[in-house]
Amino acid sequence: MTVSAFPDVRAMAIEAGFDTVRIARADAPWEAGGRLREFVAAGHHGTMGWMEDTLDRRAHPTAMWPDARSAVVVGLNYGPDHDPLEDLEASDRAVISVYARNRDYHDVLKKRLKTLARRFHGETSAEVKVFVDTAPLMEKPLAEAAGLGWQGKHSVLVSRNFGSWLFLGAILTDLDLPPDQPHAESCGSCTRCLDICPTNAFPAPFRLDARKCLAYYSVEHKGPIPREFRKPMGNRIYGCDDCLAVCPWNKFASISREAKLRSRPEFERPALAELVQLDDAGFRALFAGSPVKRIGHARFLRNVLIGIGNADDQTLVPLVEIRLGDPSPLIRGAAIWALRRLDPQRAEARRLDSLAQEGDSTGRAEWDGMV
Repeated sequence: MTVSAFPDVRAMAIEAGFDTVRIARADAPWEAGGRLREFVAAGHHGTMGWMEDTLDRRAHPTAMWPDARSAVVVGLNYGPDHDPLEDLEASDRAVISVYARNRDYHDVLKKRLKTLARRFHGETSAEVKVFVDTAPLMEKPLAEAAGLGWQGKHSVLVSRNFGSWLFLGAILTDLDLPPDQPHAESCGSCTRCLDICPTNAFPAPFRLDARKCLAYYSVEHKGPIPREFRKPMGNRIYGCDDCLAVCPWNKFASISREAKLRSRPEFERPALAELVQLDDAGFRALFAGSPVKRIGHARFLRNVLIGIGNADDQTLVPLVEIRLGDPSPLIRGAAIWALRRLDPQRAEARRLDSLAQEGDSTGRAEWDGMV
């Protein structure tokens, strides 16, 4: 089949419901693999051991599939209807990252990508493989190579049309499709995304240290939140949008037209007082189909209790005290920290009572702030 005989995969992608699509060479040289190796070698991946385990497969698209020749890279706009930074002002309310306020985007993108891939295969008989973030394929540099945008100084893809609000997916094929031109980096001298970071997680422009990133700690990290990052977390209980939301290119962004990606009302500034009372069943019911569900009940309550500790609301003390007896040490430790922030005298009285009753090393470690 000649190139001129290929079906218009770009038109097919738009018909499948994507907002933007471009094509890149999957077998072209690129520097992204080397940058990833430097990232891992520096320890900037934190406890995300899967990045190191799959490093060789992430080094280049053809490491995933040697026969890959072209990449059809798609984007789905999830632009919010308001500035997410405004949500941080209501300290008694929880902030969930924009991308997690409705259906899990993996499910939404994968379904459409499979539909597109089946149609493309049906019309060309070409071999295809679908990727949506969960496989070891580096979508962001691939999207930059395809011309969808460029990786900004915050390391997230920036689009002239959609700002920082694009979900990415890719289809690799063994066909030689005509590629689009790569997008030049267009951040200029702007450093807003670096300057707004509450934990200075960017050691340099275009470089992220996950070990200082609030999104990493609230989503990926399985243990207690390090003490130096608890106050900066504020009321962020899942993810952090600061560096994305402040990007000037968002002035060209639009509200997502996909209903499954628009914020559900119950995920917009939910009350911390209500969230901390959720049991495991209630948590699973509320966040069914949402990315939030993947972190589990204990890590979720850990984050909520950190938010409560930053709320400066004495009425939350009784709800915190209930969690002092939780079976999970992760939850108990966060509850102790929150109580100390809200009512130091009450916390000291509870500490003495606990040590007198338990006298065990685990309880002592929690009260002594070692966890």
